[in-house]
Amino acid sequence: MSKEPNTLVSEEMPSTNGSGAQAEKRAAKVQADSSLFPNYARYPLTLVKGQGSWLWDDQGKRYLDFMSGIAVTNLGHAPQAVAERLKKQIDELWHVSNLFHIPGQERAAALLTANSSADAVFFCNSGAEANEAAIKLARRYHQKVKQTGRYEIITFTQSFHGRTLATLTATGQDKVKEGFLPLPAGFKSVPLHDQAALEAAINENTAAIMLEMVQAEGGMYPVDPAFVDVITKLCHEHGLLLIIDEVQTGMGRTGKLFAFEHYGIEPDIFTLAKGLGSGFSVGAMLGKEYLREAFTAGSHGSTFGGTPLAMAAVQATIETIIDDKLPERAAEMGDYLFHSLQKQLKDIPFVRDIRGKGLMVGIECAEPVAELVLAGQKKGILFITAGPNVIRLLPNLYVTKDEIDQAVTWIAELIREHVA
Repeated sequence: MSKEPNTLVSEEMPSTNGSGAQAEKRAAKVQADSSLFPNYARYPLTLVKGQGSWLWDDQGKRYLDFMSGIAVTNLGHAPQAVAERLKKQIDELWHVSNLFHIPGQERAAALLTANSSADAVFFCNSGAEANEAAIKLARRYHQKVKQTGRYEIITFTQSFHGRTLATLTATGQDKVKEGFLPLPAGFKSVPLHDQAALEAAINENTAAIMLEMVQAEGGMYPVDPAFVDVITKLCHEHGLLLIIDEVQTGMGRTGKLFAFEHYGIEPDIFTLAKGLGSGFSVGAMLGKEYLREAFTAGSHGSTFGGTPLAMAAVQATIETIIDDKLPERAAEMGDYLFHSLQKQLKDIPFVRDIRGKGLMVGIECAEPVAELVLAGQKKGILFITAGPNVIRLLPNLYVTKDEIDQAVTWIAELIREHVA
C-alpha cells in the first residue's frame, strides 16, 4: 500500500476565489432555494473535490482540512485502497438483505475481532444506530439472559451519543433534547470524574455505564485513568456492563486502534462509526462472547446494515489502518501537533489549555471561537469547535509534519489577529 498519500499538494483546480461576501451571498441563495429542511447551520462553502489532506470549493479555492468530516476521513480524502475496493464491489453486488449470508460481513467482523477484545459484531449505518444497538443489547442481556429486569444506563454530563430519541436522551447535554419531550425513561447523567455522584446513581435497575474515552463534543476532555479504574471496579461489583462509545475516537485516531486500549481495559460493548468506512456510511457495535445469547434471531436488525458495498469500504479501511500502522503514526503526529501548538501559542493569554489524545486535539480559549472558524476558512484552513470556547483539530492519520506546520502557523496567526 502506498504511504504518505496526503503529501499531494498540487493545484489541480484553479486557485482563484470569490470574496467572503460573495460566498455568503451564494450560501444564502442556496438556502433560500433549497428543498431541504434547514436543520443544519451550514458554512458559506460548497466543497466539491478532496484529495489527501486537501479540499477544494466550487470556486477553486484550496483548503487544508483539519476536521476530516468530523473524524470520518481518517485515511484522508478519496483513499485509493478504499476507492479500488468499492469500484470492484459496485460492479458485482450492492444489496441483498440480511436474510442472506453476506461474506463481506464475516470478513469485516473477523478483522475487527482479531484486532480487538470483542468476539461478535453487529453492523449498522451510523454512530447513533451503533449506540442504540449497544443500549438495546445491554437491556436485553439483563432482562432476557440474566433475568434481572435492569434497564437504566448511566452516562456523563457533556457526553454525546447520537440524535435518535434514545441516544440523545443518553447524551449528557440538554441542548440536543430541546423540543423532543417526553424523552424515554432509563437514562441518568452524572458529572464526569465525580465518583460520589456515580456511586449514588447506581441502583437495582442499573444495567450499564456508557462512556467516551475523550469527550469530543463536550470540549475534548480525555477521561482520567483513575476514574476509569473507579468505573470498572463499580461495574464488577454491581454486575454492570461497560459500554465504550468509540464513534469519534475509534479506528486509530487517538494513537491506538481503539481509545480504551490506552487504559488497559476490555469493555463488554463498544461502538464504532465515523472512521470505520472512510466516508462510506457504516457503524458497528461490538461485544463479548457472552452477549451473543442476548441478540438472538429477530431481536434486532437493520435493512441497510452491513451491505456488500459498506463492507468493502470497511475491509479496505481496516486493512490500510493496520498495514500502514496508522495508530502509531497518529500517536507520533499527535505529539508533534501538540508540542507545535504549545510552542506557538504559549505566550497568548487567550489560549487557556491544549488537550486531547493523538490526532484529536482541543485548544480551549478564553472566549467563543466561532469567528475563528470562519476566519480560518478565509485563510484556507478548516477546523471546527468542541463547545463554544474550544477549537477542535482532527487531521487525517496520514497528515505530514509540513501540513501540521502550516496548520499551526495559520492557527497562531488567526488567534493573534483575533486578540490584537
